[in-house]
Amino acid sequence: MIFNKHQIINIEELKSLYEDAGEASIKKEISYLHPHYQAIIKASPFAVLATNGEDGMDASPRGDAPGFIRVQDEHTLLLPDRRGNNRLDSLRNILHDPRVALLFLVPGLGETLRVNGRASISIDPELLNQFAVNKKQPKTVLVIHVETVFFQCSRAIHRSGLWQTKNEKSNLSIPTPGKILSDLTNAEIDGEKYDRELPERIKTTLY
Repeated sequence: MIFNKHQIINIEELKSLYEDAGEASIKKEISYLHPHYQAIIKASPFAVLATNGEDGMDASPRGDAPGFIRVQDEHTLLLPDRRGNNRLDSLRNILHDPRVALLFLVPGLGETLRVNGRASISIDPELLNQFAVNKKQPKTVLVIHVETVFFQCSRAIHRSGLWQTKNEKSNLSIPTPGKILSDLTNAEIDGEKYDRELPERIKTTLY
């Protein structure tokens, strides 16, 4: 790796640029799921799961009805692996390295919740049945043993205007999934057909 004079390369240089973390920033981090932190998890319909594998890091969106990631006890979370793209990126990574991180978001709430821990992959029939929706069980359930947990202040949400921005599709100049796939595959995938069938495919394969 080539370094230049403007690149930070050690912790001393990095610390010289920032003030010390405030007392509240330190004391909000604990090693268990306090009832207040549990309340955020139970209200959250969306989280990002970060994992580490042989080929590097991965961050995967996870979402369902609020509380879809369940608090088993103050040291354990249960996360059902719902239907997705079957790439198995997160699960493959967990087999390589059990360390995981979760970022919980609650619409309208500025604060987010960060949880770090270690995960195992379970096919316990009782667990799978607990998470059945419309009589459809998840293939697996992640059992996450919590190591650290703390809330993140609301600055990033406020700066982004995330909960205030109207994301009307008609106003977004973003290519559709079909357009992306068509261009990436030199039209091997029919983009228009993909976009046309996507809404119904998502509707019928949520669980």
